[in-house]
Amino acid sequence: MREAELEKAGKKPPRRRPAQASSGRHSAPAGHTWVTRIAVLGSLAAATIAVPLATDAHSGDKSPFDLDTPPSGPSTLALLTSGSDTPATSAAIAAAPRDVRVVAAASRSAERSALPECDAGASIDGTNGALADHSLCDIWQDGEKLRADAAVALSALNEAFRARFGRNLCLVDSYRSISSQYAVKASRGFLAATPGTSMHGWGLAIDLCGKEYRSSDVYGWLWENGPAYGWENPPWAQRGGTGNYEPWHFEYRPGVEEVSHWH
Repeated sequence: MREAELEKAGKKPPRRRPAQASSGRHSAPAGHTWVTRIAVLGSLAAATIAVPLATDAHSGDKSPFDLDTPPSGPSTLALLTSGSDTPATSAAIAAAPRDVRVVAAASRSAERSALPECDAGASIDGTNGALADHSLCDIWQDGEKLRADAAVALSALNEAFRARFGRNLCLVDSYRSISSQYAVKASRGFLAATPGTSMHGWGLAIDLCGKEYRSSDVYGWLWENGPAYGWENPPWAQRGGTGNYEPWHFEYRPGVEEVSHWH
């Protein structure tokens, strides 16, 4: 039946189905579907990557690759040869982290002598246990003295020590005359060097008070920072060394090496 006749009869003509492409799918511009999917996937990937990166950026955690490198201290020569004046230790330096304090104190010591009245370049005259007066200098502790260059270096170390611990380094011994070497040998026996051979007799050695070498904090600081000023616990005095175990005994290495070359 025709559509007009159906309409006259009160009947609706059947709806025609829209034409379809031969593939059975809706037609679309070539490549349109894949472009859309790639764009969506790319957006998801970008979001997935961006979220963790943004989280790390604001997490506040320190990167494991940001390793701390401790600053290297000044050379002994620098400590002894510079002579310009600078102010005393500031409150900011005293409150700074340990490594910063050490370097700041060392730098300040390098710019001015820790013992203004002591000539670090004084001639070394005399023999072991009988050094000339002009070859020795008094240090901060009453009754204690060292060879001039060793005294200046140790005083610079003491300034850094005072900035760290708020007090002077405590000593029980330093320069020993030949008579005192005999007295020490008589009282300590094998623990003391043969009189006339001790580095104490050259004014190049100190013995620490018990509170210094028994404190892990203090002794650790001295062990780490002493060598920057030329002072160290010599290998022979360390555990397993060739001599007696004497953690309290420190020597001024440049002077010891110099004396060793004399003999």
